[in-house]
Amino acid sequence: MKKLYLNTGEFNTIFNDLADSFGGELTTNNNDYNLAIKSKWAKGKITGTHFEKEISYMHFDLTFHNEVSLSIESFQGAPIFFAYCEEGSLTHSFGANGEKKSLKKQQTGILNNTSTINSVLYFESFKRIQFSLIVMPLAVTLKEESFELISHLKKVFTSESGNYIYIGQQNPKITQKLKELNTIPQKGAVRSLLQRSIMSTILDLEIAQHSYNYATMIAPFMNLATKQLDELKRISNMNFSEVLFSIGLGRKSYFPRLIKERYHTLNKHYHQNSLAKTA
Repeated sequence: MKKLYLNTGEFNTIFNDLADSFGGELTTNNNDYNLAIKSKWAKGKITGTHFEKEISYMHFDLTFHNEVSLSIESFQGAPIFFAYCEEGSLTHSFGANGEKKSLKKQQTGILNNTSTINSVLYFESFKRIQFSLIVMPLAVTLKEESFELISHLKKVFTSESGNYIYIGQQNPKITQKLKELNTIPQKGAVRSLLQRSIMSTILDLEIAQHSYNYATMIAPFMNLATKQLDELKRISNMNFSEVLFSIGLGRKSYFPRLIKERYHTLNKHYHQNSLAKTA
């Protein structure tokens, strides 16, 4: 068995450690990381997206050539990990001698570890493993609108013992959101906004599933988030003039009407120019 050790520091450090461990080639583009692996240890890729001091996302698609154990460093204020298995299986334990629990296809695993004991992941050899990982930090300064979300996450997915783990059947709504997350066609800033929105929705769904009466409380916010997401997708596929027209700025009468409403009179120069163009 190949034994690996992962330092849970900066996002960039994690990917560099993985590249060194598996002999992969790492490329980055702004917030996006792509690690292509083809070595004697494994074949496949690990991709990820990181937002400064906020939520992060990683996707693993690997086939190991040997049995592998990955020991993940633990520290106070560790993030909550939400793992979603799409293919194959992996096993987890708190420490090398701790109880082992398996995460299988179509299952969700939620993990938080603030104790001094490392988390250890075990992977079988010659069996393809695919899983998504959403990482939500708890011990950082977040934007004000995230405070309530962090509070709920801590309440539901942490333990006084320092070790929290849950494994259960994957929520179908979350499965659908993960598909959307992995198939976003947009690029640049719009892509980042869509990623953040979908991941926040997934976290809200997890809280709702694990909290008594929380679903009723967040329903209005979920409906609003869905509408905003749909509108963002729609606008991102429109050209500039179509966007202006959709919000009322593209109509020919808009600017003279705006001037009239603002100054209670129609600008004569604008009016004369408009008449000359239509003559």
